[in-house]
Amino acid sequence: MARPTMIVHKDPNCGCCQSWADIAQRAGYPVQVVNEADLAAVKARLGVPEELASCHTTEVAGLIVEGHVPLDAVERMLRERQQGLRGIAVPGMPAGSPGMEMPDGRRQPFQVIAFFEDGRTSVFADSAPSNEPA
Repeated sequence: MARPTMIVHKDPNCGCCQSWADIAQRAGYPVQVVNEADLAAVKARLGVPEELASCHTTEVAGLIVEGHVPLDAVERMLRERQQGLRGIAVPGMPAGSPGMEMPDGRRQPFQVIAFFEDGRTSVFADSAPSNEPA
């Protein structure tokens, strides 16, 4: 089954954003990277809540993926397509999240947060917290 195209909006100088896009591409997603001068305007246009902001914003199949979201969460979002869901986000840039891998394998715990058209948010997934090398 063909995967939907991802449009990744990112700062032209951000390497971790490109790393996330590369991970998605290796997983079989067609990826179009768009370098943006004003990411805040992109996030506002796409309805990303300010408190969930990260360093890049992705459009995929009419939904939004904000930041360093693991691809298994993206695939679940696309499969389940919850009523009223606008997208999912990993706020900030947690160490060890996809594209933010650490040389020593260290990982910060993080949550994937779902955000909805009506302004609600909820926990969509938890990462496996670990300070141990993978």
